[in-house]
Amino acid sequence: MKLLIKLAIVALIANAAWHVMAAYTSFYRFKDAVQETTQFGNGKSIDQLRARVIALAGDYDLPIGDDDFTVTREGQHTTVDGSYSKPIDLAPGYSRPWTFEFHVDTFSEAPVSSPSR
Repeated sequence: MKLLIKLAIVALIANAAWHVMAAYTSFYRFKDAVQETTQFGNGKSIDQLRARVIALAGDYDLPIGDDDFTVTREGQHTTVDGSYSKPIDLAPGYSRPWTFEFHVDTFSEAPVSSPSR
């Protein structure tokens, strides 16, 4: 009986760890994609960068809307700041909202060009 209880506890911990790891994996992949977008996006307008960030959030199944982040650019320096909250299943029937904050700060050597229309 003790063995079954120990196995159940281990299974619950493994389940929670799996769900947290999956959420963080999506978060870091999204953050890396945003960094790549800003680093090589000097030819894009702020609105185009915002649209790309929202598209990336959809690709990684993250609940990020237009009001959840900001994009600023000063010359060749681009910054994206934001956060979102996503529920994570820690145990069967028990979810907890988890907040993820991201800050992407890039500087590109490429000259800023006006966006093509």
